[in-house]
Amino acid sequence: MQELNFRRKRKRQRRKPRSRIKKNNLHFENRRRGLHFERRKGGASRREVLIWALQILGVCAVAALLVAFFGQRVSNAGDSMSPAIENGEVVLVNRLIYDITGPARGDVVAFRPDGNENAHYSIKRVVGLPGETVQIKDGSVYIDGEKMEDHIFVSEIDFAGVAGEPVELKENEYFVVGDNCGASDDSRLADVGNISRDDIYGQVWFVVSFGENFGFVKD
Repeated sequence: MQELNFRRKRKRQRRKPRSRIKKNNLHFENRRRGLHFERRKGGASRREVLIWALQILGVCAVAALLVAFFGQRVSNAGDSMSPAIENGEVVLVNRLIYDITGPARGDVVAFRPDGNENAHYSIKRVVGLPGETVQIKDGSVYIDGEKMEDHIFVSEIDFAGVAGEPVELKENEYFVVGDNCGASDDSRLADVGNISRDDIYGQVWFVVSFGENFGFVKD
């Protein structure tokens, strides 16, 4: 009997810690609540991923616009712009800048001769601006009767062409000449003539072909 009583006491003693364990299990519910909290955080992270995705799309869109306006590729045909741009070299054209301001003297521009959409882009340097009178005398460029040296990258021009006489430029016309004028078909020729602003594709600003000219177009 004593042994039975002892066992009963031990059983009762075992039940007490079990009840405590059950009480302690209440802490496990708090842990489950913590898991629920983590699930809520998972929902927030999905929103963050969506925000990141939108940001990436925005960056890609901006990059596409930058390429469209600043990174249009044009290949140079001929030696008319040598040594600044050699035959076959690929350049980048800034199409946006001339929507903000017009071409300036000394700018290198890409244009389609006579606005012919099927013609290859021609690359030349701006010499005469709208409203000016251009003439080539004794191998030099004269603007409005005065010899011009600033931002003029040609000298000793042997062939004056139509510019042997004063050429008056209209409000939207430009007179262009290649740096290597001896090998250039430009505004001195009647079949090229003055270049309309509408025919100018943009400003040539960077040579992407690897070699000596790689980088910004040299003056």
